[in-house]
Amino acid sequence: MRLSRKAWNNVVIISMLLMIFFFNGLHKKLNTQPVEEGVQALLPEQSFILEMAFPELKIERIGTSWRSQSLQETTWQGDEQQLEQLVELWQHQKLTIASLPVSKISQTSADYVASVWLAGEQLPAVYQLYNIDQQYYLLDKRLQRVFELEQADAAKLFPLYPF
Repeated sequence: MRLSRKAWNNVVIISMLLMIFFFNGLHKKLNTQPVEEGVQALLPEQSFILEMAFPELKIERIGTSWRSQSLQETTWQGDEQQLEQLVELWQHQKLTIASLPVSKISQTSADYVASVWLAGEQLPAVYQLYNIDQQYYLLDKRLQRVFELEQADAAKLFPLYPF
């Protein structure tokens, strides 16, 4: 089988395109994180919290310490150490992924909301707390994940929510 110069150029071009598509797909397949069932971290492992906001309270990093600002009349008066403990809890909290689909959670209104601004992110990560059938769920709006929460864990993460 003898091909002309123009035909060989077409064969080379098509084979190069096939290789590009193959390597591009292989690259994406190798770099995707597997979806883990069970326990996952609430925030990314290497993330750095700059600010947190609840409906009644705003917590922001000032240098190496934390400052709180009441947005409404609140009964929680935390000192700097309690603010730091709350931020550390959010930073390192690991929760169980719920079997409840996001679509079922989205049909109801959230009982409480927290926004977390992370370094390097333009928009805050929004977490919505739901109480459905006496069970607490936390929806991560950014990654569309639903976590199951025990009441004790929910009370620690949301100290101003009336449990």
